[in-house]
Amino acid sequence: MKNVLDIFEERGFLEQTTDIQMLHDLLKTPTTCYIGFDPTASSFHVGNLLCIMALVHMQQNGHRPIAVIGGGTGLVGDPSGKTETRPIMTREQIDQNGEALKQQLSRFISFDRGNALMVNNADWLATLNYIEFLRDIGRHFSVNRMLAAESYRARLDTGLSFIEFNYMLLQAYDFLHLFRHYDCRIQMGGNDQWGNILAGADLVRRVENETVHALTFPLLTTSSGIKMGKTHKGAIWLDPELTTPYEYYQYWINQDDQDVARFLALFTFLPMDEVRRLARLEGADKRKAKEILAYEATVICHGKVSADASRQAARQLFGKGTSVSASSIPLYSMDRDILAKGIPAYLLFEKAGLCKTRGEARRLISQGGGYVNEERITAFDQVIDSRDMDNDSLLLRAGKKRYRKITTG
Repeated sequence: MKNVLDIFEERGFLEQTTDIQMLHDLLKTPTTCYIGFDPTASSFHVGNLLCIMALVHMQQNGHRPIAVIGGGTGLVGDPSGKTETRPIMTREQIDQNGEALKQQLSRFISFDRGNALMVNNADWLATLNYIEFLRDIGRHFSVNRMLAAESYRARLDTGLSFIEFNYMLLQAYDFLHLFRHYDCRIQMGGNDQWGNILAGADLVRRVENETVHALTFPLLTTSSGIKMGKTHKGAIWLDPELTTPYEYYQYWINQDDQDVARFLALFTFLPMDEVRRLARLEGADKRKAKEILAYEATVICHGKVSADASRQAARQLFGKGTSVSASSIPLYSMDRDILAKGIPAYLLFEKAGLCKTRGEARRLISQGGGYVNEERITAFDQVIDSRDMDNDSLLLRAGKKRYRKITTG
C-alpha cells in the first residue's frame, strides 16, 4: 500500500511537517492521528473540507483518525487567524453543535469497530484543576516563546485576552492526553495551527520523552484570492439544510479554470493520472472537468442520488429547457399579491438573493446579465408580474450560472 504521506504530497495537502523522513517511516505501519474541529457552528463548511478529506485518506490507508470536537477549547476561543476575541459560547451551545458535527462527520469517516474515534476535549479539559495544571503543564511553556508565535504576535496590537493566551496550553494538553490514552502520534491541521501543534509535540517530548509529529495543510484561497468556502452569500455549508446539494454542486462547477486541477486533487478521490488528464483540457472542454469536480465533490458530501439530481438540474439549465424540479434549484417564495401587481426586475433580483444590493442588480441587468425564463431582461426597471410565470414559477438567471426559482405562496 502506498504511504499516505506520498499521497498527501502528490495531491497537494502538505504545507509543513516535523522531520519528514521520521514521519514517513512512522506511517509505514498503522498510526493514530488527530485533527481538532471548532464547534462554534452546527455544521462544517467547505473551509473544513481539506482537514476532513485528510482524515478520510488516513483511514483509507490503514490508519486510525481521531476527530476531536473542541468543546473545551471552544469555551476559551482560538486566537489563531483572528483579529478580535471570539464571543464566549455556553456549554449547552457547544454540546448541541458538537452532536450535529458528529453526525455530519459520520458521512465521511467510518466509526465502526473502532476504525475511527470521535471525542470531545471538554471531557478532560473541563475537569482540570487549575493549580495542578499550571504546576504540571504550564511550567513547560516559555511566555517569550509563546509571544513569538504568529497567532499571538498578530494580536498584540489589537489586544489578546488572558483566556485566549491559555489556548496554546490547552491544545498542547490535548495532544498529550491523546498520546497517553490512544497512542496518538500525529496532529494535523491548517497551517495557522502550526505553532499550537508544535507546542503539543514539544509537551509530549518534555513530559513523556517520546517523539510525536506535526503536519499542516495549506490555507486555501481561490485564484481570485477568496478564502475557500466563502461566497457573496456567505459560507458554503456541508449541511444540506443550510446549503442545498444543488447549491453545493454549483459552488464547485463555478470555480475558476485555474483552480480546477488543484481542487480535483484535494477534494475528490480520482486517481492522479485522471486529474492530470482533466487538467490538460482546454477551451470548452474545461467545462467537462468542472462538471466532474462538482459531481465527485457532491457525491462525497451528499451521496450519489443528490449528486445525480444536481448534475441533471444543471445540465437542463445550461441546455435549452428550463423545466427543473423545485427540490434541485434554490427557491425564493414571495407573496402572490406582490407578483400580481408587478415588481421591477432589479428589486426582484435583490430580494431573491441573486444580487447583494439594488445597485448591483441595476448594473447586472443594464449590462445584459439578467434573464427571466431564459429571456434577457431589456431594462433594469422592467416590470415582472404573474403573467410572466411559467408552470406557476419564474426562473431568474444572473450572468451565466446563478439561478433562482420564484414561487408564490
